[in-house]
Amino acid sequence: MALQSSGQITLKNIADEFGDSAPHALSEFRGLGSIPASGEAKISQMYGAAAVPSGGTETDSGGYHYHTFYSSASFSVPVAKTMEVFIAAGGGAGGGKRAGGGGAGGFRNLGSISVSSGTYSIVVGAGGSGGGGAGANGSNSSAVGYSATGGGGGGYAYDNNGRSGGSGGGGSSSDGTNGSGGSGTSGQGNNGGGTSGYNAGGGGGGGAGSAGASSSSHTGGSGSSYLGTTYCAGGGGGSGGTGSGGLAGHSSAGDGGYVNGSGNGENAAANRGGGGGGGYDQIGISGGSGGSGIVIIRYAA
Repeated sequence: MALQSSGQITLKNIADEFGDSAPHALSEFRGLGSIPASGEAKISQMYGAAAVPSGGTETDSGGYHYHTFYSSASFSVPVAKTMEVFIAAGGGAGGGKRAGGGGAGGFRNLGSISVSSGTYSIVVGAGGSGGGGAGANGSNSSAVGYSATGGGGGGYAYDNNGRSGGSGGGGSSSDGTNGSGGSGTSGQGNNGGGTSGYNAGGGGGGGAGSAGASSSSHTGGSGSSYLGTTYCAGGGGGSGGTGSGGLAGHSSAGDGGYVNGSGNGENAAANRGGGGGGGYDQIGISGGSGGSGIVIIRYAA
């Protein structure tokens, strides 16, 4: 419950709101309300202050208060609090020609942790940009002292191996050279799929829930759920060899390009940390871009 916005207010009122133990001093509350970090501090500068965190898009549902960050911002925690924290990094891009799918961004479900008072920089990682070459890695996301690693980009015809990351990108096969999938980060994701066979297309990117499939099916690794119902961090599908492209590991990610289609790898969805799809073997083809990450923090309302 916030402090009153006018009238008499005491140091004990402030201490009760913020859980401070005696003896009390106004200097203990610098950075809260309108009290500056230095200079004169007045009790009146605490009018309307509340011992609740702030930042991101705030909502209430099912007995929890949520702070959802779709882009980088600050998160203020006036008093130490137990919270659940979900972090997804940006997904890797698919490669651009006969290519592997992008690996999902690293995914961390931290459960209940104690977050100390302070102001934190929340970083939401961008997805890797798709293009005609090897897929670019996604960028890291971080929150309250924890981080998740960006997804690995997919290999392509002239640079066959998938990149390592939160989840690894899929490998590529060309002219008898078979690439391996990139490695995932322990506790955050899984490996990308490798390739086997002459011009077999690309392996699927790894996902938070499983490794990417090899070029036999090109399918990306499955995503993982957070909050019980919402999925993210699926691996991108690899490109087809002579037939259809691989399917994304989840709707958070992109499908691979295929013959008689546009050939371009599909882009991953925003704010789900999925990998982009690998591009098919055609001139001017691009891999799909990885999806940006997301950070969600919740605690009992």
